[in-house]
Amino acid sequence: MNFDFSDDQKSLQDETHRFLRDRCDLSVARIVLDDQQQAYSESVWQEMVELGWAGIAIPEQYGGIGLGYLELCVMAEEMGRFLAPVPFSSTLYLFCEALLNGASETLKQEILPQVATGKLVGTMAFAEGFGFPGRDRIGVRFEGGKLYGDKWPVADAMIADAAVVLAVNEDNEPCLCLLDLDQEAVHRRQLESVDPSRGQGGLEFFGAEAESLTAFEGGSDNSGWQLFQRVLNSAAVLFAFEQIGGADACLAAATEFARERYAFGRPVGSFQAIKHKLADVYVGNQLARSNAYYGAWALATGAEELPLAASVARVSAIQAYEYAASENIQVHGGMGFTWEADCHLYLRRSRSLALLIGSSGLWKKQVTRELERKFV
Repeated sequence: MNFDFSDDQKSLQDETHRFLRDRCDLSVARIVLDDQQQAYSESVWQEMVELGWAGIAIPEQYGGIGLGYLELCVMAEEMGRFLAPVPFSSTLYLFCEALLNGASETLKQEILPQVATGKLVGTMAFAEGFGFPGRDRIGVRFEGGKLYGDKWPVADAMIADAAVVLAVNEDNEPCLCLLDLDQEAVHRRQLESVDPSRGQGGLEFFGAEAESLTAFEGGSDNSGWQLFQRVLNSAAVLFAFEQIGGADACLAAATEFARERYAFGRPVGSFQAIKHKLADVYVGNQLARSNAYYGAWALATGAEELPLAASVARVSAIQAYEYAASENIQVHGGMGFTWEADCHLYLRRSRSLALLIGSSGLWKKQVTRELERKFV
């Protein structure tokens, strides 16, 4: 049995790699990082839109290309490898996933073609400050078709045109709501973050007009929360591939430096301590990749193991990226800590992605719950 991606999917990954290498190397991330007025690389994003990437996983009946999750996974890996400062993940992993799984047919026909053509950048707002929202810990309210409350941090909040917001309705049940962010009842504020190349912001709602997404799974009382969990599980797999791409880039950079840097008349890579560091990073990356493949299979096939596969992929990817980014700095030695070296760019992204949809501890708890449910 072949557990690898198909030749077509590998070809798509190669094309993505070549484009990002030529049009979105690390200098692009540095430009966004240095310029506080530039939240993302608009030129690179527009080129991606022209190539059809914004609609890569959107079905053809909604104006997209109609490819699947596996194609999105291989593209996510390359996005992570080159630290692309674009709203790809917030729009496709979170916003589109919520619409595809929970929106009515009318909303899909209205919104998704705008995403596919680049007319709309989306995001998802669920966090309310420190910690992570629980089913009984949601402060934003949806009453009479309007939203009230505060969400932060929100990925790409300063550039998004629309958002899917986690709230509670008049029956105190969780729900997901779609709203246009370009209205007076929505206030945005810029937040400082560890990785300014992937901006974070806050959204405050003062009676902002919104529309509840259609509940899935038969309209049960729990459907809003179940939809939110489904979106998180899907995003966990896709972010795991981004993290693997970044971790592989760290390993490649550290290996290249260890071959070129000489100490005591020999490459530093010939010293046993450096060899062990690089070997440990490689093992961690391969373990994370194996778990991400499991998650990709569960996501693409709609398997009931998705919550377990997604949480395992998420935990191992967080660990692998953090270790690879940290060891990349150590292998570079003193210069690895400098602004001129690229090492800190990957460490920033590693720390940012590790918290974006919940910390490692939260996903470890999901691993435990799913294992207990499966075997106890």
